Amino acid sequence: QPQLVESGGGSRQAGEALQLSCLASGGGIGSNVAMAWFRQVPGKDREFVASISWSGGDRYYADSVKGRFVISRLTDRNTMYLQMSSLKPEDTAVYFCAVALAPVATGGESEYEYWGQGTQVTVSP
Repeated sequence: QPQLVESGGGSRQAGEALQLSCLASGGGIGSNVAMAWFRQVPGKDREFVASISWSGGDRYYADSVKGRFVISRLTDRNTMYLQMSSLKPEDTAVYFCAVALAPVATGGESEYEYWGQGTQVTVSP
């Protein structure tokens, strides 16, 4: 059973930066698959944040984070990062990493097969 473990969450003030990490391990994760970050606020639906293709050449961002967040992955393809800058209080959420079913994936939850447990990010004004 594959495992996705997020880390790096924490508390920041508005305008500060934070980097999240996701490590995918264990069997069952297909080769040549995209990965992504989603986030969720209590009482609201989980929303797409950013995705990165298997090759790393295709990256997609939600409009709300474009220009502030950068998604990347290591050449081992199993480690992914989300560098968050200029944080805003509305970025407060639990952030989840996900592994897709295909080499390229965008914002649909149905495109993703495996999910981590999430890491909390809290941004104060």
